[in-house]
Amino acid sequence: MRRIESLFTLPLAAILFAGLLVSAHVGAETAVVIPKPAEASVTSPAATEASLPAPAGPTKPPYLLKEGDVLDVSVWQEDSLHKELRVLPDGSITFPLVGRVEVAGLTSEQAEKKVAEKLKPYLSDPVVNVVISNINGNRIYVIGNVAKPGPVILDVPMTVLQVLSLAGGLGRFADENAIRILRETGNGAVTLPVRYSDLIKAKDLSTNVQLRAGDTLLVP
Repeated sequence: MRRIESLFTLPLAAILFAGLLVSAHVGAETAVVIPKPAEASVTSPAATEASLPAPAGPTKPPYLLKEGDVLDVSVWQEDSLHKELRVLPDGSITFPLVGRVEVAGLTSEQAEKKVAEKLKPYLSDPVVNVVISNINGNRIYVIGNVAKPGPVILDVPMTVLQVLSLAGGLGRFADENAIRILRETGNGAVTLPVRYSDLIKAKDLSTNVQLRAGDTLLVP
């Protein structure tokens, strides 16, 4: 009888042991793995500043056409409409087919559009190109007691002090408070005083005006 009980006991124990092994294996497979939280990256202020684009420098203002400027004006695929023209004292040029076109005070791109617009009754979609061959019109004249008297080209806007610097500065015996700007206007010539001693001391900058094409800076 004991032998029979032992025969039944051994298989039962084996079955229970196998069941425990299966449960442990299933538990191991279904265990939830909690990922480790990622560490937040910290960017230093120096690295942030380095990644920012460098600030753009001051842009140069576009050149505006003046009386006396020489322009090379052409129309694409129209060889007969290729002319070298000088801007007249009234600020205009004369171009074939369209006649008089006012261009003074415009950029070359604006002049292109204006000529093209006037050509539309004669040509289909005209493409106009305006090139400044000579900027003779955009000059002022420095006369008198300076190191280098003569014309100064205003390729960018310039004030009295800037032009005097290009002229080499005042001469030894210049009357610094008797400097004058002679300017032609639509109502005739005007005279603008310049007080050089106030300008160099930064005491009063009101007479450090921006010069215009055609001005004459007189230094007695």
